[in-house]
Amino acid sequence: MNPVLRNVLAFIAGVVVGSIVNGGLIMISGSVIPPPAGADVTTTEGLQASIHLFEPKHFIFPFLAHAVGTFVGALVAGKLAGNSKMKIALGIGFLFLVGGISSTFMIPAPTWFIVVDLVFAYIPMAYIAGKLVAGKRTPVYS
Repeated sequence: MNPVLRNVLAFIAGVVVGSIVNGGLIMISGSVIPPPAGADVTTTEGLQASIHLFEPKHFIFPFLAHAVGTFVGALVAGKLAGNSKMKIALGIGFLFLVGGISSTFMIPAPTWFIVVDLVFAYIPMAYIAGKLVAGKRTPVYS
């Protein structure tokens, strides 16, 4: 298969799989750590109105969803890529980072969470996934 086409398809697969993992973790988060009493988390407006009720524990699953979703998406993309595995994995991290930045404007969150999320959930997880799939290069001695 053409390497460019393979990389494009790998990237798309990484985005899809990473998004599914992210969404899946968000979906189960309320059953693992229930939202505060009286909080409506079904709409953005409800979330905005009740964010003051949230404790630090309520931000664990959103962070995990972002970090694990990015990691798995980057891992899948890097594994499937024909070449430039690290670049493809970091591309997933960058795309998910852009999504994370845009969500900070739509969904309110404490500043500490936004900083932790944007700094640790996206590019570092993509980098780790990229290192795993790129493998170690054996030095060539002449």
